[in-house]
Amino acid sequence: MTGSSQPSRRTLLTAAVAVAAAAGATAPAAAAPFHRPTRTKPAPTVDHHAWTSVTDWRSGTAKGTRVLAGARPGLVLDAPAGRTDYTDPHTGRTSAWEYATWTSRAHTLAVPATELIASWNARTPAGTWIQTEVSARYSDGTDTPWYVMGRWAAGDEDIRRTSVDDQSDGRSSVWTDTLAVDDAASGLRLASYRLRLTLYRAPGTEKTPTVWRLGAMGSDVPDRFTVPASTPGYAGELRVPRYSQEIHKGQYPQYDNGGEAWCSPTSSQMIIEYWGRRPTAGQLAWVDPSYADPQVCHAARYTFDHQYEGCGNWPFNAAYAATYPDMQGVVTRLTSLNDVETLVAAGIPVITSQSFLKEELTGAGYGTAGHLMTVIGFTAEGDVVANDPAAPDDAEVRRVYRRREFENIWLRTKRYDANGQVKGGSGGVCYLYFPARPTPEAQRALASVGV
Repeated sequence: MTGSSQPSRRTLLTAAVAVAAAAGATAPAAAAPFHRPTRTKPAPTVDHHAWTSVTDWRSGTAKGTRVLAGARPGLVLDAPAGRTDYTDPHTGRTSAWEYATWTSRAHTLAVPATELIASWNARTPAGTWIQTEVSARYSDGTDTPWYVMGRWAAGDEDIRRTSVDDQSDGRSSVWTDTLAVDDAASGLRLASYRLRLTLYRAPGTEKTPTVWRLGAMGSDVPDRFTVPASTPGYAGELRVPRYSQEIHKGQYPQYDNGGEAWCSPTSSQMIIEYWGRRPTAGQLAWVDPSYADPQVCHAARYTFDHQYEGCGNWPFNAAYAATYPDMQGVVTRLTSLNDVETLVAAGIPVITSQSFLKEELTGAGYGTAGHLMTVIGFTAEGDVVANDPAAPDDAEVRRVYRRREFENIWLRTKRYDANGQVKGGSGGVCYLYFPARPTPEAQRALASVGV
C-alpha cells in the first residue's frame, strides 16, 4: 500500500499463498452515452453477498441482538448474552465487556472460492466495538474453525482496531483480512460460509453498536500473469477531489511510518469527499494545524490496523467510509475494466489495488509491491483516468494511464518482481463507496457487478 518499490507485508503474504497455489453524487463531466461492448461473458469468478435488510437480519440466529427497522435496517445489542474480559494485545489493558451475538445462515457460494474477504458497515459509539468472524465449509464437507476477520471500532480509545494473525487449521489461513485456501492447486475450495457478529459494550450502559451491512466476497480467480484485453465502451470523467499522500511524508509516523504509505486512506478520503462527506472541525482538532489536507491524516489514523501495522487493511477502509452519514463501503473483486466503466458511468468511482514494476505502468514514475488509486474516468481512446495519491502534490494527482497496462497490473494474480521472483497480484480487488440510498442508475450498476 505504498508508492515505493519495497514489498508491503500484505504482498509478501499474498505471494506466499500464490506460490502454494502454484504448487451526493457529482454527475460525470461531459460524459458520452455508455454503450456496453458486446462480448462473451466468462464464467463467474466472484460471489459477493451481503446482509442488509430486515429480512436478512431476521434470517440469522440472534443471542441478545435485535433488528432495528427503518430506512436503514440494522442490528443492535438488546439484552447481553454474557460478559467477558478482553485484553487488548496492543495496549495490554484488560477490560470487561457485555456482549451479544448474531450468526448468519450459511451462504452457498456460486463460485466455490479459494479466497474470502469480509466487510461491514457499522456505528460504534464510545464504549462499544464489534468483532466479525467467518466459518466456511470446504468442498469436501468439513468445516473451518471460526476465524476472526477483524476487531473493529470507529475510534481508538476503547480498543485498538486489529486483525488477528496466526489463524490456520492446516488447510486454510487468514492473512490480515483475507481467508485463503493454503493449497489451491489441490482442488480444495470454500463451498459456503457463515458470518458471526459479536457486539460489545461497556457493562451497565445502554450503548450499542449498530451494524447496517455485513457481507463477504468469495472468489476463485485463475492464476495468470496477463489478462485478456477489454474493449472500451465509455468515455467520461467524474469530478473527484485530488489528494497526495506524499505531502504527508513524515507526518504521524506511528500510523504506518507516515504519509508515504497512506495510499489507501488517501484514496478513501478522496471518494468520501466526492460524495459530499468530510470530517468536522472538531474531529480534525487533533491534527497539527500547519499540515495541509488534515482529513488525510484523520483517515490514516482511523483506518490503521494495529496488528498489520498499516493503513491498508481493505475492510477497515470500507468500514471507515461507512462511518460518514448514510454511506456504504464494500470490498469486492471486479473482472474487467468494463465493470469499472459501468460503475463510473453511473457516478461511482472505483478504488483499485495493484502491484507493478516502474516500466509496467507508463507515466507512473515508480514501482510498487502494493498500491491503491482511484479510477475516476476514461478517455475517448479508452485509457484510464486515475487519481493517483503517489503524486508529489495535489495538483499532479490526476493521471492518465494506458488501458492495456492498467488492466493487466490490476487484474492479474501473478507477477515478477525486479529480481525475477514470482509474486502475487490483487486479482481485481477494489473498494466501492456509495450512498445508503443510491440512485436507480447506481443500483443497476452495482447489481451488474454483483453488489
